[in-house]
Amino acid sequence: MDLIRCTSCFQHSPTLIAPTFRHQTTRKPNLTTISNNHGTVSTTRMVVKARGGGAAEAETALVDKPKVLKRFQVSEGHPAPFGATIQDCGVNFAIYSANATSATLCLIALSDLQQNRATEQIPLDPLANKTGDVWHVFLKGNFKDMLYGYIFDGEFSPEICHYYDCSRILLDPYAKAVISRGEFGALGPEDNCWPQMAGMVPTSEYQFDWEGDLPLRHPDRDLIIYEMHVRGYTKHESSGTKFPGTYRGVVEKLDHLKELGVNCIELMPCQEFNELEYYSYNSVLGDYKLNFWGYSTINYFSPMIRYSSSGIRSCGRDAINEFKYLVKEAHKRGIEVIMDVVFNHTAEGNEKGLSLSFRGVDNCVYYMLAPKGEYYNYSGCGNTFNCNHPVVRQFILDCLRYWVTEMHVDGFRFDLASIMTRSSSLWDSVNVYGDPLEGDLITTGTPLSNPPLIDMMSNDPVLHGVKLIAEAWDAGGLYQVGRFPHWGVWSEWNGKYRDIVRQFIKGTDGLSGAFAECLCGSPNLYQEGGGKPWNSVNFICAHDGFTLADLVTYNNKHNLANGEDNNDGESHNYSWNCGQEGEFASISVKKLRKRQMRNFFLCLMVSQGVPMIHMGDEYGHTKGGNNNTYCHDNYINYFRWDKKEESSSDLFRFFRLMTKFRRECESLGLNDFPTAERLQWHGHTPGKPDWSDTSRFVAFTLIDSVKGEIYVAFNTSHLPVTITLPERPGYRWEPLVDTSKPAPFDFLSNEVPERELAIKQYAHFLDANLYPMLSYSSIVLLLSPDENA
Repeated sequence: MDLIRCTSCFQHSPTLIAPTFRHQTTRKPNLTTISNNHGTVSTTRMVVKARGGGAAEAETALVDKPKVLKRFQVSEGHPAPFGATIQDCGVNFAIYSANATSATLCLIALSDLQQNRATEQIPLDPLANKTGDVWHVFLKGNFKDMLYGYIFDGEFSPEICHYYDCSRILLDPYAKAVISRGEFGALGPEDNCWPQMAGMVPTSEYQFDWEGDLPLRHPDRDLIIYEMHVRGYTKHESSGTKFPGTYRGVVEKLDHLKELGVNCIELMPCQEFNELEYYSYNSVLGDYKLNFWGYSTINYFSPMIRYSSSGIRSCGRDAINEFKYLVKEAHKRGIEVIMDVVFNHTAEGNEKGLSLSFRGVDNCVYYMLAPKGEYYNYSGCGNTFNCNHPVVRQFILDCLRYWVTEMHVDGFRFDLASIMTRSSSLWDSVNVYGDPLEGDLITTGTPLSNPPLIDMMSNDPVLHGVKLIAEAWDAGGLYQVGRFPHWGVWSEWNGKYRDIVRQFIKGTDGLSGAFAECLCGSPNLYQEGGGKPWNSVNFICAHDGFTLADLVTYNNKHNLANGEDNNDGESHNYSWNCGQEGEFASISVKKLRKRQMRNFFLCLMVSQGVPMIHMGDEYGHTKGGNNNTYCHDNYINYFRWDKKEESSSDLFRFFRLMTKFRRECESLGLNDFPTAERLQWHGHTPGKPDWSDTSRFVAFTLIDSVKGEIYVAFNTSHLPVTITLPERPGYRWEPLVDTSKPAPFDFLSNEVPERELAIKQYAHFLDANLYPMLSYSSIVLLLSPDENA
C-alpha cells in the first residue's frame, strides 16, 4: 500500500488525529430511517444536550410500541454464529455490541433500499434477545429480495469514544454481501456518493457447483505471483471480453496468465469498498477521481459487488458465485488465488468520517483510540483497526476462515501488516493473557513481539497451509522486513530487495554484496530467525510506484494527472531514465531501456525466494511516469491488450521464456538458502568475486539437478567487459540468455531460427572459455558436453 496517495487524506506521521479523508465536494449519505408499515419502533434513547457551561444532560424519550409483524415469525435466536445464518428453515441474526443501550434489526426490501426506507423494524429485547454483549434474534418468513441492517442507540459522546446514532442504519460487520449501487462508478439517487447500504439475507437458493474443486497447495518456493487489478485487467476495449472489468472478464483472460507462466494471482482489494470515496472533478484529465485501487474497506466478508457482471441482481448472491467462478476456473489452470486484504483501517475515516458499520456498532472496540476519543493513525488513512482486541482479532480470523472455506481462496497478502502487531486500545496483560505481567507498561500501539492476532492466524487449524504474506511496515514508522513475527509460515513483501536491486541494476556503487544477498533469498534478513528463502516475496514493481517501463524511462515522478500539483506519491524511486526523460527519446536510449527491463526481470527470475510480477509489466505498460495512480479509472491503469499483441512486444516473449526457465530449474526455488556446495561466486575471472564499493559486476554458478550447471552474470557498469568462465573439463558453456541481444536472440530457445548459427558466432570466445558482455547487460549460460573434448 502506498503511504502517500492523496495529500488531502494521508499522513506519514503516527499522530492521533488525521485530516479529513474525504473530499469536501463528496455528497454524504442521508441514512435516516422511515417507520415501517407496522408501527414505530419502541426504544429508549439517550439524547445528549450541551448546557451553557458545557456539561451534558441526558433526556429519555419513549415512543410507541410496534404492532405485531405479519410477514415474519420472531423468536429469541442464538448468540452464535455472528452474522445472518440459515438455521431451522429460518435465519438467525447475531451481532456484537457491548456499549449500545438498544438494538433494532431492520429488514429492507431491495425496492425500499433506493428510497432509504426500512421495510420492517424489529426491536430487540435486551432481556430476551441479548446474551452477554451479543444481540440476537431468529426469524422465519419470506426473505426473497430482502436485505438487512441494524440501528443501535446509546451515547453519542466522541470524547468517550461513542458514536451511537439511532438515525442511521448500519451494516453488519459479518454481512456476506453488501448492496447499494449496482454499477461501478455510477452515482446513487440524487447524485449521492454514499447511498444507503444493506447486507444480504442468506437463503438456501443459489448454491454453487464447485465441481470437486480442491486447494492446489503449491509449495511456497514454487510460486510465481502476478499482482493484478480485477477491473483494470480487462476494462480496456482492446481486451475484447464479453464482461470487461469484472470477475468473469478475468476468467476470459486467464489463459494469458497460464501462457505467461504464473501459478498464483494476487488480487488487489476485492472486498466491498466505495469507489466514489474520492469522487471529485479532475480538471487535468477532465474526468472524475475515483478510489480505483480499493484500499479502503467497508465490509470484509462481501466481495466487491460492482466487480461482478451481475451487479446487485439477486441481492449479491450472483456476485458471490461469480467470484467463486473466478477461483474455480483459476484452479483448473493450476493458478492459486491470493487476496490483498486491508485489516489496518476502514473506510470510516477519523472523527470527521462516516458511520457506516464498525463506528456505529461499537467504535471503542473496533478502532484504536486515545483516552479522549481521538483516532490513532498508524495507517495514514484516518483510523487504525484495533486488531489485537479479543473481539476484533476473532472477527479477522472468522473472516479469513470464510474466504478460505466458502470462497476457496488460497491465501492473503496483508496491507500494512505491521499494524496487526501493535497493541490494542486499553491494552493490558489481563485482557490478553488472562494474568497480569510484572512490569507490563505496554501502551496503545506498541509493537508486540508475540501479537495475539498473528499467533492465532499462524496456528489456526483451518488456515493451515494457507499462504500468509505480510507487507511488513505501516505509516507510523514501524518497519519489520526481516523481523515480522512469522511462526514459520509467513512470507513478506521484501521492500529491501526492491530497493537494492533497483539501485544495483542502474549502476549504483557499493551494493554488489547486498545484491548477492538478494540473489540468495536475503539470508541476511531471514536466516537468523529460522526463515527460508520463500519468506521473501521478491518484486521490482508493484501497484504503487513506477511500472517497470517507467522505472527505466523517468528519473522523477510525473503525477500532475492526479490533480494535486505533483505533491503526492513517493519521490525516491531509485529509477533511471537511461539518459533522457520521458518516452520520446533516441533509439540508443530506447534500446538501453529494453535491455534494463530484461535485466530486472532476469534478476527476479534467478533469485531465490518468491518472484512477484506486476500486471502489465510483461508488455511494458506505462503510466506516463505517474507513480501513484490510486484515483484513475481509465487508460492509465487499464491493461492494454493491443500493446501486448503488437509484434513489437517482444518483451512478453522474454518474460514467458524466463518464467518457463525458472520452473524447469530445480535450483531456482530452493527450500533452504544455497551453500558453497551448490553455489560459487565469480568476478571477471572464476572464483574471484569483487565485493568492493566500486564493483558493478556479480556472477555465480549454480548446480542444478535438471540443467546440470548454470552460469549467471550481471554487468551493471557503463563499460563492456570480457569475462573468463569457470573451466569444466569435458564440458563447454553455451549461451541461453543475453539481454544485450535483440529479440529473438536475447533468449535462444529451441524454436529460434538460426539458433545454431547464433551460438557459432560466439564459438571463438567460448572455445577460449571467454564471453563478451556489453554494458548494462546480464547473461545466462548452460553447461553442455563438449563434443570435441
